[in-house]
Amino acid sequence: MNDTLTALQDDFKVFLTALWQQLDLPPPTRAQFSIADYLQHGPKRLQIQAFRGVGKSWITGAFVLWTLFKDSEKKIMIISASKERADNMSIFLQKLIIETPWLNHLKPKAEDSRWSRISFDVNCSPHQAPSVKSVGITGQLTGSRADLMILDDIEVPGNSMTELMREKLLQLCTEAESILTPKDDSRIMYLGTPQTTFTVYRKLAERSYRPFVWPARYPRKLANYEGLIAPQLQEDIDEGAKAWETTDPDRFDDDDLLEREASMGRSNFMLQFMLDTSLSDAEKFPLKMADLVVTSVNPTKAPESVVWCSDPSNVIKDLPTVGLPGDYFYSPMQLVGEWDNYSETICSVDPSGRGTDETTAAYISQRNGFLYLHEMRAYRDGYSDTTLLDILKGCKKYNASTLLIESNFGDGIVAELFKKHLQQTKQSIFIEETRANVRKEDRIIDSLEPILNQHRLIINRSVVEWDYTSNKDEASEKRLLYMLFYQMSRMCREKFAVRHDDRLDCLAQGVKYFTDALSISAERQIVQRRIEEFEAILQDTLDNPQDSANHLVFGMNKEQRQKARGLAGGKSVPTWI
Repeated sequence: MNDTLTALQDDFKVFLTALWQQLDLPPPTRAQFSIADYLQHGPKRLQIQAFRGVGKSWITGAFVLWTLFKDSEKKIMIISASKERADNMSIFLQKLIIETPWLNHLKPKAEDSRWSRISFDVNCSPHQAPSVKSVGITGQLTGSRADLMILDDIEVPGNSMTELMREKLLQLCTEAESILTPKDDSRIMYLGTPQTTFTVYRKLAERSYRPFVWPARYPRKLANYEGLIAPQLQEDIDEGAKAWETTDPDRFDDDDLLEREASMGRSNFMLQFMLDTSLSDAEKFPLKMADLVVTSVNPTKAPESVVWCSDPSNVIKDLPTVGLPGDYFYSPMQLVGEWDNYSETICSVDPSGRGTDETTAAYISQRNGFLYLHEMRAYRDGYSDTTLLDILKGCKKYNASTLLIESNFGDGIVAELFKKHLQQTKQSIFIEETRANVRKEDRIIDSLEPILNQHRLIINRSVVEWDYTSNKDEASEKRLLYMLFYQMSRMCREKFAVRHDDRLDCLAQGVKYFTDALSISAERQIVQRRIEEFEAILQDTLDNPQDSANHLVFGMNKEQRQKARGLAGGKSVPTWI
């Protein structure tokens, strides 16, 4: 008996195996044993990044019990993204103590001992701090003390979608550090799966929290892991393990991983199963939100030119950003020239069937080679009558002359349905169908990158606000995938780069329509207008020198002078006669 007790206390892997048997679970897998070994023998400050579903939280829960099993005087704090998740871990530990015979001695004997989901004591000396306390990352951390701190999955989509959110989360992690007791054997551990390319776990690695990274497959590019791959996997690779083979077949076989990659998209799979958070170069993610111009867009008129500038004073701080770190929205530095009606306004429509994809509509205007996105609409009911009529209402609102429809979906049936509704609503809009024959990722980037590089795409502020607040009923991680600017910032030329791309594809389709117009030089247009203005002044002076001088004193433009002389609309006889 003593030998068994000693083995359980000395080796966490032995303890884990025994606990798994108690729970009637299969023996720990190779990856689980490796994680257990790192928890026991790792440094004072560590983090574990292992693929989704490996059982990190369960193993960590077992480690908490093992710590108390060895020394019941230890004080432990469990911090999770939410209070509910932390409490669930606490309840799980209490249940194990009660139902596991060789852990029963940990149950407190004193009547005044704490025993709740918030905190509980084990059989130990009286202390103001509980043996185990659970708290959410945004909860009350100050005033607590702990010998062992476990931060379990603190990064979730709901608190890491924007850079501001990630900065706040990192600050909370810094505050958690102050809770750790100043003892030689005190430890702080982070366990989680990256949710974004620029995860807070990368920042923690820079702060001496050495990661242990265990991906679901042997990586193709070891350099992306910066020497942080789990030692056991590194040994496998050195001994000839083939790239992209599964690292823990007892947990996930190859078919299972292929299915998960197909369902969640490559970018999410690379994050959550391959733990690949490597910083990508500018060429991989070429569509930068910083290249956009964001301002209030007039529904009928626009200036001759819009000047972009990356000066920090132009950064828009009151709009949520879901792009990559450092990628902000910018307001225009200057609006140049006279305002006039748009040359053309279209409605770009990307239809879809019912389900998870969206039918999207983008209302875009053009003047002098600048494109203005007024509004974007998205629907989940396919191409129902309600959806099509609502899109046509938007066309009427912005006086769209052309309805641009992708014909790949439904083989032209959507265009026919629109024609029917146009007859019913008595709207005169030209319908143009477009068929894509280029791979989607390449098509989107090729259409948008040139105009973004030239800062010729102006986005209405209301589009950014609508995009961020859309799909409120969805879970945070799903909401993010549907956002236009999330899709834009994560789009690259890899196949299935983003899970959903409906909004971005719709915008790219509309931009491509104006490709010829974009060759127009705004500067050249301004010069031409000034030449015409000068010629008109000369002619007015020749015709009526006194009136011409009066009009110039009043600062009238060409159209105003025409009206003053009664010549608007092509009349040759002044109105005063």
